[in-house]
Amino acid sequence: MEFRQTLPGVALHRQQTARATSDEALVGLIANGDRDAMRVLFARHNVRVFRFTMRFMNNEASAEDAVNEVFLEVWRSAGTFEARSKAATWILSIARHKALSSLRRRSFDELDEGMAERIEDPSDDPEAMMQNSDRSEALRACLAQLSPAHREVIDLIYYHEQSIDEVARIVGVPANTVKTRAFHARQRIAAMMAARGLERAAL
Repeated sequence: MEFRQTLPGVALHRQQTARATSDEALVGLIANGDRDAMRVLFARHNVRVFRFTMRFMNNEASAEDAVNEVFLEVWRSAGTFEARSKAATWILSIARHKALSSLRRRSFDELDEGMAERIEDPSDDPEAMMQNSDRSEALRACLAQLSPAHREVIDLIYYHEQSIDEVARIVGVPANTVKTRAFHARQRIAAMMAARGLERAAL
């Protein structure tokens, strides 16, 4: 694909128009080959997609690769977007698919080793645990110990501000399942935070 050359003033006007456009309208423009709209959508969502895929991969290079794949897929598939959900929800569902596909390509040994490195030893003495008393650090450590299914639900609801129904669309499970996973995840986090001598996590 190649950009069609336009006068600088015309290009600037298009970019300004795109910046004032909703995500859903941008996707419609992208479906018609509008690269300015693609740039604006990327600028709005690339950091969010990067943070989301990092929850799965725990590797910056892999997450960056996934971001590129996600927005390439957005470019290719914009014409299939039916606006039955928010564009942000659609983009995160693509990101989830790309992240899971990338993980499946890894060997099981690599996954097991990486997960073991992220899980804190519960036998750490109280003094060592209290050295990590910063709430945000403690919360991130607790999130890492949740199951992948529970972790992604918490991530989508609290870090990406997706509704229960939107999370259900992204993950591909009923809304009641999302509610159940969120409930158990919050209970688990509260217990882990209490074990660290911290108050209940503010989720």
